[in-house]
Amino acid sequence: MASSVITNPRIPTTRSPSFHNKEPSAPLRRVYLPQTSRTPFPDFYFSTRYSYAAAVVKCSSSPEQATQRRHRPPYVPNRIPDPNYVRVFDTTLRDGEQSPGATMTSKEKLDIARQLAKLGVDIIEAGFPAASNDDFEAVKMIAQEVGNVVDDEGYVPVICGLSRCNERDIKVAWEAVKHAKRPRIHTFIATSPIHMEYKLKKSKQEVIEIARNMVRYARSLGCEDVEFSPEDAGRSERDFLYEILGEVIKAGATTLNIPDTVGITLPAEFGQLIADIKANTPGIENVIISTHCQNDLGLSTANTLAGAYAGARQVEVTINGIGERAGNASLEEVVMAIKCKGDQLLGGLYTGINTYHITMTSKMVEDYSGLHVQPHKAIVGANAFAHESGIHQDGMLKNKGTYEIISPDDIGLERSNEAGIVLGKLSGRHALKMKLSELGYDIQGEQFDNIFWRFKTVAEQKKRVTDADIRALVSDEVFQPATVWKLCDVQATCGTLGLSTATVKLIDAEGKEHIACSIGTGPVDSAYKAVDLIVKVPATLLEYSMSAVTEGIDAIAATRVLIRGEDNQTATNAYTGEQFNRTFSGTGAGMDIVVSSVKAYISALNKMLGYANGPAIGVEAKKASVSA
Repeated sequence: MASSVITNPRIPTTRSPSFHNKEPSAPLRRVYLPQTSRTPFPDFYFSTRYSYAAAVVKCSSSPEQATQRRHRPPYVPNRIPDPNYVRVFDTTLRDGEQSPGATMTSKEKLDIARQLAKLGVDIIEAGFPAASNDDFEAVKMIAQEVGNVVDDEGYVPVICGLSRCNERDIKVAWEAVKHAKRPRIHTFIATSPIHMEYKLKKSKQEVIEIARNMVRYARSLGCEDVEFSPEDAGRSERDFLYEILGEVIKAGATTLNIPDTVGITLPAEFGQLIADIKANTPGIENVIISTHCQNDLGLSTANTLAGAYAGARQVEVTINGIGERAGNASLEEVVMAIKCKGDQLLGGLYTGINTYHITMTSKMVEDYSGLHVQPHKAIVGANAFAHESGIHQDGMLKNKGTYEIISPDDIGLERSNEAGIVLGKLSGRHALKMKLSELGYDIQGEQFDNIFWRFKTVAEQKKRVTDADIRALVSDEVFQPATVWKLCDVQATCGTLGLSTATVKLIDAEGKEHIACSIGTGPVDSAYKAVDLIVKVPATLLEYSMSAVTEGIDAIAATRVLIRGEDNQTATNAYTGEQFNRTFSGTGAGMDIVVSSVKAYISALNKMLGYANGPAIGVEAKKASVSA
């Protein structure tokens, strides 16, 4: 069989300027592949060794570099003036919210959207407007309040709404996003044989006709920015993909998103898919190619980078990688990989993300979604910048670059042992405000007053209040749903000499106090039962977990619960059937584990009640779920 030599013309085979007069330590390794009619995928992903890669020892070397970004090119829906710029499409509020237990209220979604704008994402997929009344209102609110805020450089995020390929979904999506300065409709239909046969029960030509007509319909509404996704593109037939993509381009699509919906491809496969689409789809030069990679095999970040290297100029990602099943490509991983390797190995690719806001955004999504970040998660995990090995610690003390390729400053993270302000019981408001600012929080008014007095309470019981303690207090005070019920007091007794009992006093939205007492198998169980007697909304506790924020017996306890509403028509607080199949998370923090537990339970109940009592809209809406 004949073979062809694949090389990457962007990467020099001569010595690197970084090495000046030194000869390369090893020659460029070339990859030989069987001759094929397809566009060859770049050899970089076939374990190619480049001698000059060792010259890059750190992604950045000073705090000032963390906020330095290249100029963001002007926004044009179907093209990017700078061919090396990669648009970041964040779908935390849509695909991310589909994670079990990640249901968020409209207020929480708005807070996250504002933070995503601070982060500098190009497109915010704010939700699936046709899924429910609450989703519609949330997307509309984000379009109005976030989609019209233009910064000094002219940046304003595109606000996108997802829709299936039918007129009703597209119409509802447009009604939600049209209030933004830059609105986008994202519509999709499945194109893989298994989806067309068993889910859609339609032929290829029927699917093409639907896709073409619905993209044309979206444009007819006045939307000049339309994204189309062939769901399950990773398992679709190539020639069929080229055909349907060519048709939607002619119908007016401006971005073509290529989803690996079930996360089945390897980086070489996905990169080749993007390269093939770029080489064989008629009219492809008139649109942006996008990637959307699920993480079922743990390869979503690698696949996304492979797609970008092969020609995609939009990457669809989520904060902390949350999403359906095993999640999505993680924004922080993809962005930092491009920042670290964009110039050296990715042909000069770059994004407009302000990486300094990554830690704050990650923490906000973690608290609002209730989905804890695993300690060893890349970039934002608790252990990402922790060093326990003696050899590693020795190297870090001599030069941090020995074991860290990324500075914590790059992502807005400060090590507690490097902080300039140490808080204790004698610290005042100014010191706390400075520390909050140092940690990336801008908190004013009543919220700051509440945090300050809670900080003083903790400081009376601990010699030193750490950054982790402050973050826990902020999460417990700021990252909470709208208050329906508020904990006033709780008193519990327990032990081996009798039944555990708890008395709970709650305050409702009108300021009225309610008191109940109950017995249970332990102090938390009895307290939860007392809360149920007051709230009278049936709910099932699905998960309960607690962790210490810091080490030591005086640590703050952080609690997370997951609940599901029960279909019980005798509940005094009426709520719709939408809640019965949804789960709601809640978090709480406190020095007392019972208080922390009750706060978490009330937080989850408030989220469920807030979701149930969301405003109605004047369009028909029904529950829906997608995985494109």
